[in-house]
Amino acid sequence: MHHKRSAHVVLTSHPGQAQQSSLFPIHWGAKTARERGPLIATNTNPLQRNVIGAHSGSYSVYRALAMAAGKLADDFKPDLTNTEPVEKIGPHPQWFDPNKITSLDPWGANVASEFKKELKAGYDIRPTIAVTKAHIQMSELEDSIRAGELKVDGKIVKESNATSHGEILHDVAVTKAAIESVWYLPKVAETFGTTEGELRKILFQETGGMFPELVTRHDLKAFMPPIGSTTVYIFGDVKAITDPKKELTVRVHDECNGSDVFGSDICTCRPYLIQGIEAAIKTAQKGGAGVIVYYRKEGRALGEVTKFLVYNARKRQEGGDSASTYFHRTECVAGVQDMRFQQLMPDVLHWLGITRITNFISMSNMKYDAIVNSGIKIINRVEIPIDRIPADASVEMEAKKAAGYFTPGAVKKKKDLKKVKGRGLYE
Repeated sequence: MHHKRSAHVVLTSHPGQAQQSSLFPIHWGAKTARERGPLIATNTNPLQRNVIGAHSGSYSVYRALAMAAGKLADDFKPDLTNTEPVEKIGPHPQWFDPNKITSLDPWGANVASEFKKELKAGYDIRPTIAVTKAHIQMSELEDSIRAGELKVDGKIVKESNATSHGEILHDVAVTKAAIESVWYLPKVAETFGTTEGELRKILFQETGGMFPELVTRHDLKAFMPPIGSTTVYIFGDVKAITDPKKELTVRVHDECNGSDVFGSDICTCRPYLIQGIEAAIKTAQKGGAGVIVYYRKEGRALGEVTKFLVYNARKRQEGGDSASTYFHRTECVAGVQDMRFQQLMPDVLHWLGITRITNFISMSNMKYDAIVNSGIKIINRVEIPIDRIPADASVEMEAKKAAGYFTPGAVKKKKDLKKVKGRGLYE
């Protein structure tokens, strides 16, 4: 496969580059997609770009490898025929408030319909959101069905064609959306109490100078950062999400590969995720809706390598793994207890048009505060039942309660936290 792009590399600091974004100026928070303008982060024609960064977040590196290996043409443009959302989401009032949504493009699923004219003219505008339908199967849900805790209603929970040793299995019907991050830098900076210039400088420095436009193109205000996407799973009628007469159950879940996928028992992540899914299904079966928002923020956004280093530090320290030193050992390795900084998290909820949550399946005070401070009302907070907490995860849970996580139960004092121990590293 031959390369059509010029071998000559043009730096974004070259004279004349700053004028190119005027082709499609971005008006963040506008009331229509056309008024806001398309976001163009593709490289098939660099002169059309009005966004810093690239589509697909961290996967843009794999796209580069495919081009370097000759497997992907560097002038490839996707055929968007029949890719439009299978459910209509929005527009909602929050889409027009630049203070409500700063880290995603609310119009990102509607590129093929909103910018037909520009696409036909050859502009390489790509979606940043996709909405589809799916069926999911999870062993814990199957257990709940057998125990009579989840009902088979034939609409949301259905009999599957699959069987296990002659026993019928079940599917759960969902609507799901994948969302790439798009940061509107002026508002992101404001959210974190810094200046746009300072944010741009530190982003440039801490990504090893990966995106020079951060410091050379202050006319470009939108940035697609090289981070993982967010996935939304919707149970029940999508329209019920914004119906004030309907119940809405929500769990905001941050990625934990070890627990979510492999069932590691050092934390409560997968059990709490399952609890959220079951609650979402039950709410949907009552005519409401359930929403699971899954963020790629592995290890409190510290990453899995750091997380595993912390595990070793916790279990090798004098006295063993203890709830009293749970957060301290993380800070010793990472320099900070948590880097998820939930201020941008409610953006997805605002994209869905959520103004109130009936049941919030989370004990996190950081998540609760971020959601409520963004203007969304939460009626009920739901903690994880004690029978869902793995034995080795009691260290995490008791430490979080003592740190202020929501619980209607007792909170252990410092001397009692020392008595909450995890198993040894080689046990």
